[in-house]
Amino acid sequence: GKKVAIESQGTKLEISGTSGEAVTVTELTVGYPTILGATAHSLAEGDIVTLSNFAGDDAATLNSKVVVVRFVTDDTFAVGIDTTGKTITDNTDQALATPLEWTEIGEVVSFDGPSGTASVIDVSHLGSTAKEKLIGLPDEGQITLSVNWDLENDTGQQAAMDARAARTEKNFKLTFSDASTATFAGYVLGMSVSGGVDGKVEGSITIEITDDITWSYEGA
Repeated sequence: GKKVAIESQGTKLEISGTSGEAVTVTELTVGYPTILGATAHSLAEGDIVTLSNFAGDDAATLNSKVVVVRFVTDDTFAVGIDTTGKTITDNTDQALATPLEWTEIGEVVSFDGPSGTASVIDVSHLGSTAKEKLIGLPDEGQITLSVNWDLENDTGQQAAMDARAARTEKNFKLTFSDASTATFAGYVLGMSVSGGVDGKVEGSITIEITDDITWSYEGA
C-alpha cells in the first residue's frame, strides 16, 4: 500500500526574530476568517504577521494582533480573526501585515513534542449509570530539542538563549519534511549542556508552549 509516514530528516524549528518587510493591505473582507488583499504579496502559508494601521471603529480587532497566514492566493490571504459585523477598513491602503523573520535553531539531532493534553473533569452524580466526563482546556505542553551545542556560531541557539535570559515570549515554526508546519508561541524554559570523554557536547532546549498550535498543510 501507499506509505503514509514522513521522515524526520529535514525537520526544522525556527524562532521569530526581527520584523520583515511589511505587506500593504489594500482590500479587506470582514467575516471569519478575515480576508485581506495585497497584490502579488510574498507571504506563504504558515507565516506569522503582525497587523497594524487598520482604521474604523473596530480597528483594534486587528491592530497589533500576531496571526498566522492561511488560505494564501496570489493576491489574498486570510487570518483567523472573526470580524463579522465589524467596522474596519484598510485605512486607504495604509494597513500593514508585517511578517516575522525566522532564524533556524541549528544542529538539531532530535525533538520530542508538542506534548499536548487536557484534563478530564468528572461530572458524575448519584443518578449516573456510568462515569460522565467533560474535557478540560487543552494544554499544548512542551517541545524539547536535543542539539549539537554550537552557541558560538549558531544564531538560532543564540536567539533561544537570549529569549530565555530575557524571559521573552517568542513565536516558533516547526516545519516537517512534507512542508507541513506547526506554529505556536512559547517561552524558552530551559537550556542545558552535557558532555563526556571522547564525546561531543550536547544541548537540550525546552520550550513551554503558551497558546494554541496552528497546524498548516497543503490543502488546508
